[in-house]
Amino acid sequence: MSARTARTARTARRTRLFAATTVALAALALTACEGDTSDTGASAPAASSSPAGAQSESPTGEKESGNGAEGNGSKETNGSAGSTGSGSSGSGSGSGSSGSGSSDKSDKGSAAGVSDDSDSDKPGKCSASDVKITAKKVSRPLNHLLLTATNTGSKTCMLPQYPAARFGEAQSVPPVAEATKPQSLTGVEPGKSGYAGVLLSSGDGSGENGYETNTLTIPFEDGSIATVALPAGGVYVDTALTVTYWQTSMDAALGY
Repeated sequence: MSARTARTARTARRTRLFAATTVALAALALTACEGDTSDTGASAPAASSSPAGAQSESPTGEKESGNGAEGNGSKETNGSAGSTGSGSSGSGSGSGSSGSGSSDKSDKGSAAGVSDDSDSDKPGKCSASDVKITAKKVSRPLNHLLLTATNTGSKTCMLPQYPAARFGEAQSVPPVAEATKPQSLTGVEPGKSGYAGVLLSSGDGSGENGYETNTLTIPFEDGSIATVALPAGGVYVDTALTVTYWQTSMDAALGY
């Protein structure tokens, strides 16, 4: 083999080796590009934040079809419907609250009306101008006086708890016998009477500071005062002086 032939053979081998190397490098480059394209596709969902209807690159480099945009449009429609439903619910709730308020006001108004009517039907307190009080001595029990309060007015009225009797120039009213306290105040209808008993003095002489008097006054809660005529000759009172509560019967008034 001549020297020229040998050089030609070596040149041919180098050419084949360079071609094989070029092909291998091209294959590696293609593989690397495909890897980059895959990575880009994996991060594609982050692009969903773009406005609806915008086209984006697919993992293969192709644009998404119009179906995706239409799907996004449907979701927006659903969201609008949800908002409308929520608004209706809020409106319904407001109506319910208004109805409740009207009911409360109506109930309160009715209750107030009933209360006013019932208060107007209640009898008022007796006054000296509505009641005439008389005093009478009784034989039993001893040293007792019977007070009779007759309603001379046109309406039923309530007597005070007991007669705050002042005999003569006394500076204080006598104590009341708690054992005679009734369950409620004594009311008297027009023409009807209430009764109270008065123990004037002790029967065994144990009372002190006794004196004779012929005047008796009984005040009422409205500030008016009734002047009561005592039996002829007046009465004798001492520290045993005690009154009962107003009663609906004579027996209850004289039972103390």
